[in-house]
Amino acid sequence: MNNRRYIIVVGIILAIVGLVFVMRSGGHKANSSSPAPASAAKVDIEARLASIQEKMASGDYLAARDMCKDLLDQVSSQEDIEVIEDLLQQINFKIVTNPVPVEGKTVEYEVKPGDTLYGIAKKFHTTIDFIKLRNHLTSDLIKPGQRLSIYTGKFYIVVDKSQNMLMLYADGDLIKTYKVSTGKDNLTPVGEFKIVTKLKNPTFFSNGKAIPPGDPNNILGTRWLGFDYGNGSYGIHGTTSPDTIGSYETNGCVRMKNEEVEELYALVPVGTKVKVVE
Repeated sequence: MNNRRYIIVVGIILAIVGLVFVMRSGGHKANSSSPAPASAAKVDIEARLASIQEKMASGDYLAARDMCKDLLDQVSSQEDIEVIEDLLQQINFKIVTNPVPVEGKTVEYEVKPGDTLYGIAKKFHTTIDFIKLRNHLTSDLIKPGQRLSIYTGKFYIVVDKSQNMLMLYADGDLIKTYKVSTGKDNLTPVGEFKIVTKLKNPTFFSNGKAIPPGDPNNILGTRWLGFDYGNGSYGIHGTTSPDTIGSYETNGCVRMKNEEVEELYALVPVGTKVKVVE
């Protein structure tokens, strides 16, 4: 009888040891295969980014935007987020600068006899340059019956001095980001302003002397967007020294590369709000 009990006890112990071994072995197998979902997720993100790029290439910017926003909600990696946000910004810029109808943000206007681009721009509080850019016009000539896509979204600008970045928004959507220079010794004022003057090829006045456009000493570059601050002496402008962009060395203005300030100038009308933050 004792031998039988001994055999039973040993059998139970062996069964328990075997069960523990199987459970541990199964656990190791699960752990060893765990990287697979992450790898699959990465491939899925790449595939979906490729699909978004295809939509962009075909000109279906609204679908590309929606796909981008949907993907952004599903990722957690900071690297992936930055890639998708950059792509979304590119798409938003395409939507703004092409005749894409957007509900609540665009109208289709039929040119009437006597209309001019100046009058249409004034009617919709936009710029001639922006209407031409959006409708791919190469001249100011328009004719009755012609249809124009007018973007009615409201632009505003944020300048972040801590990063020397200028962000252009339209109705909450980030449209484009530009690297800029701001004031040495914290001279660029912080606050909310609006653009009250716009000048192409501005003259620079220094110590009572007028320095004409194109002169190497004219530090304003090719465009000027003046603020309602400091008697009009502060604003956003171009530069004759593009290699200084990103530094803190202006007398308080926001300095941009000429080709970039020209792009910004074309998009934003007088009255556009500008917020400068530390």
